[in-house]
Amino acid sequence: MSLDIASIDTISEINMDYTATIFLRQRWTDERLCFEGNKSLSLDGRLVELLWVPDTFIVDSKKSFLHDITVENRLIRIYPNGTVLYALRITTTVACSMDLTKYPMDKQTWGYNINDVMFYWTRGNDSVRGLNTLRLAQYTVEDHYTSVSEAVYETGRYPKLVFHFDLKRNILYFILETYVPSILLVVLSWVSFWISQSSVPARICIGVTTVLTMTTLMMGARTSLPNANCFIKAIDVYLGICFSFIFGALLEYAIAHFCTLQRPEYKNSTEKKLFMDDELDMNGSIPAVTSRKSQQTETNDANKSENCKMCCLALSVMRRLLCIFYCFQVENPHHIDNYSRLTFPLSFMIINVFYWVYYLYF
Repeated sequence: MSLDIASIDTISEINMDYTATIFLRQRWTDERLCFEGNKSLSLDGRLVELLWVPDTFIVDSKKSFLHDITVENRLIRIYPNGTVLYALRITTTVACSMDLTKYPMDKQTWGYNINDVMFYWTRGNDSVRGLNTLRLAQYTVEDHYTSVSEAVYETGRYPKLVFHFDLKRNILYFILETYVPSILLVVLSWVSFWISQSSVPARICIGVTTVLTMTTLMMGARTSLPNANCFIKAIDVYLGICFSFIFGALLEYAIAHFCTLQRPEYKNSTEKKLFMDDELDMNGSIPAVTSRKSQQTETNDANKSENCKMCCLALSVMRRLLCIFYCFQVENPHHIDNYSRLTFPLSFMIINVFYWVYYLYF
């Protein structure tokens, strides 16, 4: 058996199949067809019904048909030693299970009773031709090879020839269609960091518009994919990252605007002085307890001093907690925008580096 790949017309991720047109050639020897002479004999395709032919079928075929323009596209040629060449032109839709985890940076690999008939490739890997000159819209043929195996059914063990070919998806289309627009939307959401916080309509308009546009882009990217949620694809991860940054920019303005409305006043000098006194207490400086009483009351004074020390220690812990909470308060809300101008782009670039290295090289 050998075959030529005329074309691969459609590769559908939604239906998990592909459609291909192939020239299938089978050779076998039937001693009953031997005749004298040294030239082969070509017969009309309609005479195939008078000959024995192997029950060859495509295992995962969903739908197939034999071309019949202008006549049925099949060839029968008989050689003097009884060898029969039977060639067909078939278009078939074949089911294939795809692993879309790294979509759109994925690669896909796709492949009667042995007592009665045995199948083998005529020339090994060279039995399949046509892939070297094949041009596909979204894929590049990287490799192909053949193998021989057996299919075990209830009726017996059957020989099976398997043809494997590796297709690598061209990512340039998805970069221009999905990745570049999503990156531009993220950058657009950062424009609000340079707009005054008093311009509420402008900043809210940018935030809401970028969120809605990103949502539309995410929905459009899934139109050509199956509805199964059993795996997360690489493009889903990237769009989720972009959506998180855009939504984070919107939340950043909400936080900054809230801090502007609730900005605490600077503490007066009295409060600062009290805070400094508390710091002295937290460092363990406890005033010495003196007494002008006689020597008999020293024991009672020591107990009182111990109780006072425990109370001061508890109070110091509470003041430390309040001090930590005070550190998280933003005295100048405009600094939030200044920090965001640096942290958002820097973190987005770092995440992009990890994303592309992981999905391209692992």
